[in-house]
Amino acid sequence: MKQKDDYLWKGILEDVFDDFLRFLHPDADKVFDLSRGITFLDKELEQLFPPEDDEFAPKVVDKLAQVYTHDGIAEWVLIHVEVQGTYRRDFSLRMFTYYYRILDKYHKRISAYAILTEASKKPRPNTYEEEFMGTGISYRFNMYKIAEQDEEALLASNNPFALVVLTAKAAFTGKDLNSGSQSDEALLQIKIRLARELLIRRIAKGKIRGLMNFLRYYVRFDSSEVNTIFEQEVEKLTERRQTMGIEQLLLDREKNRGKREEAIAIAREMKKDGISIEQIAKFTKLSIKEIEKL
Repeated sequence: MKQKDDYLWKGILEDVFDDFLRFLHPDADKVFDLSRGITFLDKELEQLFPPEDDEFAPKVVDKLAQVYTHDGIAEWVLIHVEVQGTYRRDFSLRMFTYYYRILDKYHKRISAYAILTEASKKPRPNTYEEEFMGTGISYRFNMYKIAEQDEEALLASNNPFALVVLTAKAAFTGKDLNSGSQSDEALLQIKIRLARELLIRRIAKGKIRGLMNFLRYYVRFDSSEVNTIFEQEVEKLTERRQTMGIEQLLLDREKNRGKREEAIAIAREMKKDGISIEQIAKFTKLSIKEIEKL
């Protein structure tokens, strides 16, 4: 994973941290007084893991934040985004290391979250356990796997962090396709769909900017020409939002959904007739991956 992606995760977590808490804990507003703001403790985290000599030195995407409860207590929340392509066996140990170092130096309890962005749906442990001659420890942390999340449920969610997850899932698109052009074709439709979803939602302008940049740069096209097409579509959507309002974009979305359902029905019939997937894709404008799943 490129370092640029690390910075993108850092930026989006800072932009929508309150939404992240509400996304994983629907009752977060009953626990936290988010009106008091969120303080990011980057310096405190760096002091625990000197980067020059520590194998557990935090990545840019490790975020430690302070939030207040309604009782006025300052609590700490740790988020670790595992952005590497393969799962490391020492992952649970690393999560435990964060916990005991924060407890030892600052005497603060934490709520810890691990976000796994790997494409694999293989179950991963969310505990670290050690035992020797009657003495043992068991540490449990929250784990959220991007690959396991249901796309329709995410689209139905009004929480802005759902769009972050959908963008991260979009990064898996085209991995099993043979050519970059096929991958870009499938990815273009997904990114345009997500851009439309982002613009029709009533989200603060600052968050819209952060979410759009995450969508732009986290999931990249192989072709610069396809990227230009995407930017042109975003510009059109933005202009429509400004001139016609969110209601018109909502109507456009419903029209597009109807066209998509019609295209899927046609593709199913064409498959039954033995027409090649490539020809079906060209006729219906659906991606090859979508047609293969029908």
